[in-house]
Amino acid sequence: MTSFLAVVCSLLAQTPAPAAAEPPKAAETAPAAAQNPDPKAAEAKPQETKPWDTNAPTGASKEVPLNVSTGTWLSMDLSPDGSTIVFDLLGDLYAMPATGGEARSITSGIAWDMHPRFSPDGKRLAFTSDRGGGDNIWTINLDGTDAKQITKESFRLVNSPAWLPPAGDYIVGHKHFTSRRSLGAGEMWLYHAHGGTDGLQMTTKPTEQKDVGEPAFSPDGRYLYYSWDSTPGGSFEYNKDSTEGIYSINRLDRQTGENETLISGPGGACRPTPSPDGKWLAFVRRDRFKTCLFIKDLTSGAERKLTDTLERDMQETWAIHGVYPTMAVTSDSSAIVYYAKGGFHRIDVTSGAITDIPFHVQSTRAVSDAVRFPVEVAPAQFDVKMLRNVIMRPDCKQVAYNALGYIYVKDLPDGQPRRLTTQTERFEYPAAYSRDGSRIVYTTWNDQTLSTVAIIGADGNGNTTLTREQGHYTDPAISPDGTTIIFSKTGGGYLSSPVWSAKPGLYRVPADGSQAPTFITRRGSNPQFGEASDRFFVQVNEPRGDADRRLLVSMNLTGSEERTHFSSDNATEFRLSPDGRYLAFAERFNVYVTPCIPTGREVAVGPKMTSQPVAKVSQDGSANLQWSGAGDVLYWTLGPTLYARPLTDSFAWLAGLPADKLPPV
Repeated sequence: MTSFLAVVCSLLAQTPAPAAAEPPKAAETAPAAAQNPDPKAAEAKPQETKPWDTNAPTGASKEVPLNVSTGTWLSMDLSPDGSTIVFDLLGDLYAMPATGGEARSITSGIAWDMHPRFSPDGKRLAFTSDRGGGDNIWTINLDGTDAKQITKESFRLVNSPAWLPPAGDYIVGHKHFTSRRSLGAGEMWLYHAHGGTDGLQMTTKPTEQKDVGEPAFSPDGRYLYYSWDSTPGGSFEYNKDSTEGIYSINRLDRQTGENETLISGPGGACRPTPSPDGKWLAFVRRDRFKTCLFIKDLTSGAERKLTDTLERDMQETWAIHGVYPTMAVTSDSSAIVYYAKGGFHRIDVTSGAITDIPFHVQSTRAVSDAVRFPVEVAPAQFDVKMLRNVIMRPDCKQVAYNALGYIYVKDLPDGQPRRLTTQTERFEYPAAYSRDGSRIVYTTWNDQTLSTVAIIGADGNGNTTLTREQGHYTDPAISPDGTTIIFSKTGGGYLSSPVWSAKPGLYRVPADGSQAPTFITRRGSNPQFGEASDRFFVQVNEPRGDADRRLLVSMNLTGSEERTHFSSDNATEFRLSPDGRYLAFAERFNVYVTPCIPTGREVAVGPKMTSQPVAKVSQDGSANLQWSGAGDVLYWTLGPTLYARPLTDSFAWLAGLPADKLPPV
């Protein structure tokens, strides 16, 4: 038997796009193909691949001339001796005299470089760059030589460097974390300036979704200033009210560990920039509809507005790279150099007088040609690349799935896909075959009439609607004896109608439709049955920090006598075999299987579990976990392809083989 078998190469190929009021027609399916490992290929020496070079992309490109004297959102810094300004523009770093003039390039290429900051001795720059494959902190000489990567994060990326004075032996960076949303939070981490370390944590993210950033040290190095979204609650929201205050500035005392909010309130506070004499702190605040530059006397606490001519800050949005571009204070603490309105400016902190600092950049940019493929806009037929709700008949001789909004069935291995119904008023989503394979329970959807739960013969006859009122219904499961169906009712809103959303939870209904559905419990989702018909299983998600803890729980048909069988920190899907002897679970896009043995206690499962055997059965990813009726073969899909792996290929004792003779995944 093959160790990794692709049962059907393409369940549905070239399905025609449905015309108005006409069901899509089934077309030819590609022949079945097995994926058999080649022993010789396995023994072949792996081909060496060169590491990806961000600055040397493949493909055609062209040079585009650049001749500008203004820029957008430019971060800058001033050298300790006050003679040089460095700044970023379109992903490269430049230097020019502090009075303005022609800028010379320090870095160039496809890599995106930003946030240049002078070392305390003025000899090197720290900056953020993706030249290593993602935002990390680098250092470089002012002439562009000796670029060195300081942080080497591949997931929790780092930006916004600031040197620790007075020696400059360490660099702080904003380390970004994500959890439930792509929007994330930040922490301040300290790295040795010569690289080679994982860093020291300085702050802890206060929430999982609201950002923290813009680190800056006091001139003596004792205090770390940073800004953070201090609005109430743990969830990020766009377009908050800046008049009430969004961002605040905190100060961490590196000696005592005390972390206090230094500036907050109406208009918020961001981009902390300490003066070299240690007497005051420059920061950015919103005053009604204008972004302003303020200074705060660190002795008296008095705050004073210097100008309201800044660019609009990013307090209402997500600001992973800072709420406002970096600025600098002159070494004598008499003036601030900052970016606004496309250029650089110098403001006297006593008089408020502003002097423009002109710059000019004349260079070129390499622009890679876009990769394009010809696409027929409205073909008569096309390949369906992603099948939904794929279910296997228990005898493994037929499969049903959703494609283009309707249910198709296909006899395995080489049958023609065909519509299960002929209606075109509602979308259809198959959920499960009955254990004898004669019926299919499924849901429908229509934007006006919402959802139904229905059951139909596998031959398309005998369609019965089981729900009696409109609602939002999902994931029906049918009991082994074929008499009971359990399904979920969810709430609407957002993209779907909010009506008919009362009393969400799990319901049961007789499979013959003789009675109205009965509420069972609000606990759990994705119901399924094991070997018995008087108990069913549900997945329960327990929120915990930045991830959910997932449980597989069983209960009787009234929702009582609950028992927790399995738990996982990362699993996204559980599927119990029909005989209840094995559990398949999906984690991080792969499928695993483990025996089920009752212990009277919850069993934690995962790919690296050592408490009992566990086997990885997929190779590249998975969806729609399904068991054969006998529980001896596990099926799953990836795109339009159906895969299978017998249990004998996963556990040596089932095949009578020594443990080290298992077929490879």
